[in-house]
Amino acid sequence: MKKNILLLLFLPNVLFGQTGINVPEMTHCDTQMLNFLNSFGIPGATFAVSINGRMVYSRAFGNADLGSNEITQPYHMFRVASLSKPITSIGIMKMIDNGLLNLNDKIFGTGGILENHWYFSNLTISDPRYNDITLQMLLEHTSGWDRNINCFPNPTSPYPWFFSGCDPIVAPLHITQSLGESNPAKEEHLISFLLENNLDYDPGTVYAYSNMGFLLLSEIIEEISGLSYETWMKQEILHPLGIYDMHIGKNLLIDKREREGEYIGEGYTTLSSYNDGTFVPWEYGGFSVEIMDGHGGWIGTSRDLVRLLLAVDGFNSKPDILTPTSINTMSTPSTVNNFYAKGWQVNSADNWWHSGALDGTASYLVRTSGGATWAIILNKRLTDANANAFWTQLDALGWNCINGTSTIPSHDLLDSPTLNATNLLATNITENSMDLTWQNGNGTNRIVVAKDITSISSPFHFQNYPLDGNDYIANNVFGSGDNLGDNSFVVYNGSGNSVSLTNLTSNSDYVIRVYEYKKVSNNGNNSLYLLGSVDELVQSTTTLSVFENQLSNDIEIYPTLVNETLNVKIQNKTAESYNYYIYNLLGVPVEKGMLENSINQLNLNFLNSGVYFLKIRENNSKLRVLKFIKS
Repeated sequence: MKKNILLLLFLPNVLFGQTGINVPEMTHCDTQMLNFLNSFGIPGATFAVSINGRMVYSRAFGNADLGSNEITQPYHMFRVASLSKPITSIGIMKMIDNGLLNLNDKIFGTGGILENHWYFSNLTISDPRYNDITLQMLLEHTSGWDRNINCFPNPTSPYPWFFSGCDPIVAPLHITQSLGESNPAKEEHLISFLLENNLDYDPGTVYAYSNMGFLLLSEIIEEISGLSYETWMKQEILHPLGIYDMHIGKNLLIDKREREGEYIGEGYTTLSSYNDGTFVPWEYGGFSVEIMDGHGGWIGTSRDLVRLLLAVDGFNSKPDILTPTSINTMSTPSTVNNFYAKGWQVNSADNWWHSGALDGTASYLVRTSGGATWAIILNKRLTDANANAFWTQLDALGWNCINGTSTIPSHDLLDSPTLNATNLLATNITENSMDLTWQNGNGTNRIVVAKDITSISSPFHFQNYPLDGNDYIANNVFGSGDNLGDNSFVVYNGSGNSVSLTNLTSNSDYVIRVYEYKKVSNNGNNSLYLLGSVDELVQSTTTLSVFENQLSNDIEIYPTLVNETLNVKIQNKTAESYNYYIYNLLGVPVEKGMLENSINQLNLNFLNSGVYFLKIRENNSKLRVLKFIKS
């Protein structure tokens, strides 16, 4: 395997690793980022840069996790906080291009976009000025809300303290208490809390930064599309660009996504947004990231943020997904603030940017008039006496990197696959082999990795992934090809669509993935892998029919023609619990769980009609396989 070297740089009290494809022309960018991280004690970061439409730099630094055990890679996703606002603006502009919206559209009142909204239409809105709010005002933060003017009681029950200002995101328990709603709060609850209070200014007259304004824009996308905000944004904006590593984040550490980093706060706690009476870190359960949506909810990679920005930057270097008119409108400042347009901070030099901040997150996204873009995401921010210096230097990182690059690299690290392989299937399954087939994506080649997960209880099947710039040696004899580091072995590398996998262990479960990659002169002859939207198959090595007559009769199922509930009766139990797996006729697992009682009831409403097999295992050995039919 050809490997990129992981460079470890020792700085006072800190050990930082650098990962990603090394760019000799831009090593000063590495040094500047490392100095910044060390100066402010930031554990991890990702940093991507494009120049003239080519992504020339995509690097990662430090550690991605709380325990400092996981080296940050460019593929790590992190919360981006208020970078969600320009992302939402892009979505709104796309709807305008599609003829679904107009900047002058009213939001509330007769004929308003949300006139018949499922929740807001039931509210009593006493301030008639709400009927004057337009789509443009929400995009420009001139709707009339001011989060710096106090609106909460003192103390802000049920919190034992007072929250100054009037931003509902900081006090979700107070919002639900005021509205008589259950917890955790929903997006509509936060907005409704403000709607039932008066505006602070006449709409369109004063700029006041508003998270709720962009949350309302998320609701508008949902109302117009009939889809969730996240689903529509992925379907219409992100996936067509080959962006699969952007999602609305989760609140809790236990629910983080595969390849998502972790967030380091500054030690502050608050009441859990789940209203269980516990005090939790703001970054994990204090804030409700899941309902931030279009104002602060996205997670993503720096490289995908750059890919997105290049699709709306107004330059000819990469095709834009918005019309020139919409791009010009999106970047034109409002009449009341020369430095804020529609989801973007701007200046007279035609530079656009936005920053983002939450406990455990700081981010920057920049497009310059000179044709450069960059994205930086950190897994910690500062709010102490060093905060001003922190933000000043974070803002300067990209500029210094660009200005110090005298020779622009010729490669484009965005010349990578945008469609992964699909329809991964296993056939001719025996105790120690199986044949794999798939439908190729749009890479020049692809690798197949397989892993024995029989005794693994991790929430994710994989912990290691193919790294950009690395070439892997494959062998269809399981265990003989390159090991990615978590005992997932490369069993195929090529341009075909099938492989016969051998040397498997009987009565074992294997997980298989196909990763597309592209290696061409335009990307510097670097193998660039698509990790998102990957097809995954979990397959047992033992065909069901082989064991049916060899197993004990101590297990009974009824009825065998199932409408909703399948009963599983275990006689002469010899273990506290048993693992069960349900397979369809193709041998594909569709459900798994635990059987802990002598008589267990499985709700099978979710299954389509057809023939299925129930496999029950005790202590990693086959116990019984039974067939049933779902009506």
